[in-house]
Formats: sequence, structure tokens, C-alpha cells
Amino acid sequence: MLAPHMPKSSWQKIKSIVTLAPLAVLAACATQETGSPAAPSTTPAPSVAVQPVRQVENPQQKELRELIAQQDRLYRVAAPLLTTNAQLCRGNARNLLGFTAKNKYSFPIEYAETARSLGYDERLQVTGVLPGSGAEQAGIQRGDVLMSVAGKPMPQGTDAERQAAVLLSPLVVKKAPISLGVQRKGQTSTLNVPLTFACAFSIELGNADNVNTYADGRRVLITRGMMKFAQSDEELAYLIAKDMAHNILGHAIRQRMVSTIAEVIDNLLLPHPDPTTTAGTAGIRVYPQDLDAAADTLSLYLLARAGYGIDNVPAFWKRLAEQYPASVPNGYTALHPSTAYRLSMIDKVTQIVKAKQEAGKPLVP
Repeated sequence: MLAPHMPKSSWQKIKSIVTLAPLAVLAACATQETGSPAAPSTTPAPSVAVQPVRQVENPQQKELRELIAQQDRLYRVAAPLLTTNAQLCRGNARNLLGFTAKNKYSFPIEYAETARSLGYDERLQVTGVLPGSGAEQAGIQRGDVLMSVAGKPMPQGTDAERQAAVLLSPLVVKKAPISLGVQRKGQTSTLNVPLTFACAFSIELGNADNVNTYADGRRVLITRGMMKFAQSDEELAYLIAKDMAHNILGHAIRQRMVSTIAEVIDNLLLPHPDPTTTAGTAGIRVYPQDLDAAADTLSLYLLARAGYGIDNVPAFWKRLAEQYPASVPNGYTALHPSTAYRLSMIDKVTQIVKAKQEAGKPLVP
């Protein structure tokens, strides 16, 4: 979410996809000898169906689009978890605008031309809107160019994201709707955007194929490999909720692993991560079964409150442990042991949560 604490984004943090229009080329070609009139034809010329020509993407554009699609999936799945669980996120809930914005400088220099070809320029444009947020209610849409905030010009250029965060900081604290000037299809309008009180965790895509997730207290990172392992959006929600729970419960702090996990996440957000930093367990201490079970318990409540089903949660963790056991050095189970205690706790809490749902009781631990 575009918020005062947001750091300058790396290219994996792209949150929208701008579709290039295919080029339709119409051409007719006739030949004849110089100086000679064309001979009359006694038969009609065959009709030729002209097919539109699609613009061919280069490998970098294709790679960027694939990452955009994966990041879009992450935010779509995470959205209800963030917006419905502010009560359980405790000190991790903040007032958010409910959308993200980028310009061409949000990408590393080597991807600047690719970003430009996808429609990014000097100005910040909306790249993702959080479902259920005040931004969505106000009518903010992807592709909207941000022109002003509270009557002041929206920053542009190389440092636009940081400057925009500084400009918005005192406005977010006031909790009142924020006036945003946006340009859409050449037309400028002003929208009053209510703030959204939600869990303020960043949900990131990790540029690695190992099947793992990481949580450093303020961020949740799901690797590309884990994204492929999750067979449905609901299973992806299990993973996001579990790491949100680790963050809410302060487990990185209790494990004294904040800086270590943060370094792993920072590395996996690079275009070309250093694979040696994720070797083995990457120096991250294995979660004790009591901390992991506590995160499992809270995650079930987060999921239920967000409208996700929880019947298949135990089966998912069992499948993950079977396919990627603790012997896989940089896999999930190497850091989150799939103990009988933990799995039995999941079964028990699942029944408790479902009973509360059926009785119409508050979904709180």
C-alpha cells in the first residue's frame, strides 16, 4: 500500500499489468512491369483475409509480465486477510490509502526501457487497488495517474515514491479522507479517498525457486517456488496467513532473527539474488513447535475472518511436509517442523473455529 513508511520498491514489487495493444497492419501490394499497362483480368482476384499482427515481446518483457501476474495473485489473495483482520493485527494495523503506485524509476536501471514499454513514465500511476479498501470505494482504478494530493502537485521523477510518502504522512495520521487528483484517459478528476484501517504487512514475491516463505516482522515473502506449489488461491492464503501470524506474534523478534530474515528477504527481492544466502536454512533458527503451533492457531482465525475455508488446512500442511521434508535444506519444513503436536493442534483449533462460526460467536482466539 502506498504509505509513509514504504521504501523505494524493487522490480519484484510491481503490482499491476499494463496490456500493450496489438498492432493491426493493413497492406496491399501490386506489381506490374514498368511502362506496361496492367492487363485486364477475366477472373476476380481472390480475397485475402488480413490478420492483425501481434507485437512480439522480448524475453525481458515476458519475464516482467509473468512476475506481475504472480504479484497480482499475491495481492488479490492477501487483500481480505489484510482488510478484515486489523483487530487481530494489534500494533501492526495502520491507516492505508489502499492502493499502490509506481513510475518507471521504481525499476532497476537495466529494466528502465522495459518498464517504459509497459507504460510507465515520470509520473506515479496506480498499479493495484486493495479490494474492499477506501480507494476501491472512491473509484480509484489501475492506470490512474496521480496528479495531486490535498491540492499539492504529486511528486514525479526518480524519487517520487519517497517524496509522495513524505507528503502523505501527516494526512494519514489525521484519518480524514484524502483528496487525490487523478488523470484517467486524459480526463482529470478529484476523488476523496477514505483511509482503510488494515494490517500493514507488505506481501512480497521472492525471486527464487525454493519452496519456502519468510516473515521478518513487517513483511511476508512467498517464493516463486512456493507460488507454484500452492494449487489454489485458498492454499496460497494458508501460507500468507501463517506468516502474518508469525509477524503478529513477534516470532522473528523472539527468535532474535529479525536482521537475518530481513537480509534473506532483501536478497530475494533482487533481480538476480545471491543463491548462497539461502543455502541450507540461511542461518535462520528452526521454529520451536510451540511457536509454530501458535502461529497455526492464529492463522486459522485470520483465514476464517477473511472468508477462506479452513477444512483443508491440515491436509495442505501434511502434503507440503511429505513432498518437501526437513531433509530439503532450503525448504519450508526445514524451518517449520511438521510435528505430530503441531498437526494435532491444527485439527483441534479447526474444529473450535468452525464451531464458533456455526454459533455466530466472535472469531477471536
